[in-house]
Amino acid sequence: MHKILVSSCLLGQPVRYDGQSKGLTNDTLTRWLQEKRVVAFCPEVAGGLPTPRPPAEIDAERVITTTGEDVTSEFQLGAEKALALCKAQQIKFALLKESSPSCGRNTIYDGWHNGVKVAGMGLTAEKLVKAGIQVFSEEQLPQLVSALAIAEKN
Repeated sequence: MHKILVSSCLLGQPVRYDGQSKGLTNDTLTRWLQEKRVVAFCPEVAGGLPTPRPPAEIDAERVITTTGEDVTSEFQLGAEKALALCKAQQIKFALLKESSPSCGRNTIYDGWHNGVKVAGMGLTAEKLVKAGIQVFSEEQLPQLVSALAIAEKN
């Protein structure tokens, strides 16, 4: 049975920048929790950032908060810890929060702090994908279910 790394905020944990969660209510996720497949992780908190914290966006190669603070090193550390956890627990799948500067799989905010989304990946999502881990956003849950089914047949 394959384990799945899941963004803590999707599991209802109040770890987002605003101290809130984006809890995902879904029968499949509930079943995975009951089966003990889910490994909760927040790369931003793991990287040393507090909750709440100023919103941050990727601006070219740096991660900058709305207050102008460069938090790139914290985001990079969180991404490294996520990958280390996946390697240690042989996790091959991840379900991450779309549009996050850490976890965004297909979109992130444009770096201008104006609410505009652009195609791109967050630092953690990108690091995991480069390491061969299949990363999905909460908007791609059916695709994750299919990928798991295929992996478990083999």
